[in-house]
Amino acid sequence: MKVKFSAFLAIPALAVLLAGCSKGGGGSVSSTTGWDYNDPENGGFEVIGGSEQETGPGLVLVEGGTFSMGRVEQDVTYDWNNAPRRVTVSSFYMDQSEVRNVDYREYLHWISRVFIDYPLVYKKALPDTLVWRRPMAYNEPYVQYYFRHPSYNEYPVVGVSWVQANDYCAWRTDRVNEGILIREGILKPDPNQLEKENFNTEAYLAGQYEGLVNQNLRSIDPNQEFRRVQLEDGMLLPKYRLPTEAEWEYAALSLIGNTYEERVYERRIYPWDGHNVRNDEKSVRGEMRANFIRGRGDMMGTAGNLNDNASIPGPVESFWPNDYGLYCMAGNVNEWVLDVYRPMSSMDVDEFNPFRGNVFQTLETDEEGNVAEKDSLGRLRYRDVTEEEAINRWNYKKAYYKNYKDGDYESSVIDGDQWTADARAQESSSNRMYSQTPTAETSLISDKTRVYKGGSWRDRAYWLSPGTRRYLDEDQSRDDLGFRCAMIRVGSPAGQGKRK
Repeated sequence: MKVKFSAFLAIPALAVLLAGCSKGGGGSVSSTTGWDYNDPENGGFEVIGGSEQETGPGLVLVEGGTFSMGRVEQDVTYDWNNAPRRVTVSSFYMDQSEVRNVDYREYLHWISRVFIDYPLVYKKALPDTLVWRRPMAYNEPYVQYYFRHPSYNEYPVVGVSWVQANDYCAWRTDRVNEGILIREGILKPDPNQLEKENFNTEAYLAGQYEGLVNQNLRSIDPNQEFRRVQLEDGMLLPKYRLPTEAEWEYAALSLIGNTYEERVYERRIYPWDGHNVRNDEKSVRGEMRANFIRGRGDMMGTAGNLNDNASIPGPVESFWPNDYGLYCMAGNVNEWVLDVYRPMSSMDVDEFNPFRGNVFQTLETDEEGNVAEKDSLGRLRYRDVTEEEAINRWNYKKAYYKNYKDGDYESSVIDGDQWTADARAQESSSNRMYSQTPTAETSLISDKTRVYKGGSWRDRAYWLSPGTRRYLDEDQSRDDLGFRCAMIRVGSPAGQGKRK
């Protein structure tokens, strides 16, 4: 990411922010206490008003709304795992395209440069290029060239597990926010970051990362002259992450393109109108809209008239974007989403921002209540909320006995009086949904089973429908599975305070 310095330093920047605060928070005077905001004589309570979220690099705003999530056409696999259900998804941002090979190599380069004494970090982040190997196919050149060769820079990275994809999202969050602080004159570029002393957004906000300070913000608190950037300043971006299954499906369908005054013309099968996979526009009529298998053994068509011009994944901005401006939301490569897989999730999840996979945690603190020291990689430490904390905070004993990744009744709703210490220990140490003893019920589905969607260059047209869903263990990877990042939208759903 290229970092540009602004024409002004941090103190003038804050002055600009504060100058625009007369309308912030409902006015320059508190409607609760009558005291002035941003007044050192009143204690210096700062209110930054009128700030809209900056669009992060590579992201596109997806305006939220309601839609019917789930199966659109016949369930040819007879899994019955995506029954239609109306839900609402709040506005969010999503990468315009899948994460490319060159993007992921930039990530690996940073890791190798920073974690010199921890080579295992780099090794664990490497994509598995052996996913290209097939017992009865000659794919060996892709093992060596697909990820590294510059000819494939713009192609989607594959061979990346769900865990690796999440680590990439965390790294991207920190690099983008570090770049913002450099751009705004808060920090100086520091190419010599090593080991745990690397910029981490959470560690910076918690006061556990100093860096090369160029100019802190001038404080209006009478007890301090300068201060660090805070979350309340609205300068730092929220986390990059994998999209939830609902977000991914909503963005892929892009119903914004076939609605009029809240009326949907037709419920789309694919990320475009109609039931055909060929383009119906006059200038490109008959061309394939996505990279997929047309028929048995037909990966790209006949020489001289290739139907999708891609025998393997194509460049990430191939074909035509959908109505949100997102590329390859059908075909090319499947994409990881954030959710844990359960066949009946559509019957269980919430109507607003549905998601399965929550693990409620809290920051580790020391005996004095301060945030605990960073780990060896410079990240803050988290732990599961205890029974006592759950009761003290919400007086709701079931709140943290539930396993929100799971789907079976017994482990989800056991009351506190029935939940023994032995049962909790057994649950916390197991990634299995059911017992694996010979006499017990068994399942391939566990809390480590994650959803992926979208169809790929190896799939038939059926899997191009956003309502279809499949699953894979979070530590596994494939040659037709990649990912893209998402980010929450804070503030007005349509952006810039607009209301449609």
